[in-house]
Formats: sequence, C-alpha cells, structure tokens
Amino acid sequence: MLKEVLLCILIGYALGNFNPAYVFAKRKGYDARVDGSGNAGASNAFILVGKTAFFVTALFDIMKAFAACRLCRALFPSLPLAWQIGGVTCVLGHIFPVLLRFHGGKGLACLGGVVLSWNWKIFLILLALAALIAYVTNYLCFVAPTMSLLFPAVYYWKTRFLPGFLILLIPAVPIILKHVENFRRIRAGTEARFSYLWDKQSELERLGRAG
Repeated sequence: MLKEVLLCILIGYALGNFNPAYVFAKRKGYDARVDGSGNAGASNAFILVGKTAFFVTALFDIMKAFAACRLCRALFPSLPLAWQIGGVTCVLGHIFPVLLRFHGGKGLACLGGVVLSWNWKIFLILLALAALIAYVTNYLCFVAPTMSLLFPAVYYWKTRFLPGFLILLIPAVPIILKHVENFRRIRAGTEARFSYLWDKQSELERLGRAG
C-alpha cells in the first residue's frame, strides 16, 4: 500500500512539473517566474505572450492533472485514494516544480483537471461559477482560493468520503498563500483586473504601464 501511495505521489508530482507557460515565455525571451506577474501559469502566459499561449497553457495544465488522476486510478485500482493523491500532487508539482526551482504557477487550471477527472458535470458547474466570480469581482485572483475550498466541500457533500475530502483540501493552503500578494495589490490599486483579457490598453493605462 505504501509503495502504491509513493508511486502516485511520484507520478502526480512529475506530471505537474511540465510547464508550458515557462516554455512559451522563454521562447519570447521572458522568464515567466520573474517577468509579467511573476507566475508561471496561464494568466502570465497571456500577459507575456498572448491569447493562444493562454489557452494552450490552460488546456495543458488541466489535462496534465486529469491524466495524473486517471493514470493513478488505472494503475492502482485497489488504492481507494489513488486519483486524489495523483491529482493533488500534480497540483503541488505545478505550484512547486523542482525543474523550475519550486517557482511555478498558482494551481487553478490543474485543480480544474482534478475536478474534471472526478465529475465532468461538476467541472462545468464550477467553471461557470468561476467565470461569474471573475466577472462580478473583476479580479481573477478570487477564483482559485474560492475553488480550492469549494471543490473539496462539494466532493464531500456528494461522497461523504472524509479521507478523500482531506486530501483534496491540501492544495487550498498553498493556493491561498500564493494569492496573498494579489490581494495586497488590490488594496493598493495595482492589481490587473479581469477585464485585462479583453481591454488590455485601458488596464495598462489605469496601472500607469501604457507604452
């Protein structure tokens, strides 16, 4: 049993280390860990490279967590927590990748992949709710902390499986901590709004970064 758990951890963490945002930014001469928002994830891929990089990165990050969950469940069917362990460690591998000196993304897309692997209907519901939160607040940074707490709660409500709930709750801590600086920037008025995605010039002017 311990061997299977360790293999799930290894598989999930290894898959989490693959980071297309870093690759896209590097090809343009940027370091996603430093430039832009300093976050090697889909949102910074958009800031540094553009919309195509954003969508490809988000899809890749979702699918790598989806693959981690499905692979662990397929390889270790006798382990009740196989997909939860694989998915969570994939999220952690994305946030703290050894290949990028533990400076990765913030985990939202990967978390989405974990949800998708469990229940595609819940994934669509939470995706719609995430879009609503981002639109109403006009800040993307509220989405990941909310989803990191809401998903385990929904999982427990549907399954009443406490061990699975506790494991799925683990990423909430680093995800919330990763967004503390965003909340500080909101208070200071220097955080880019969600509307940056479709009104980049206005946001750059508001932030005093227009060229």
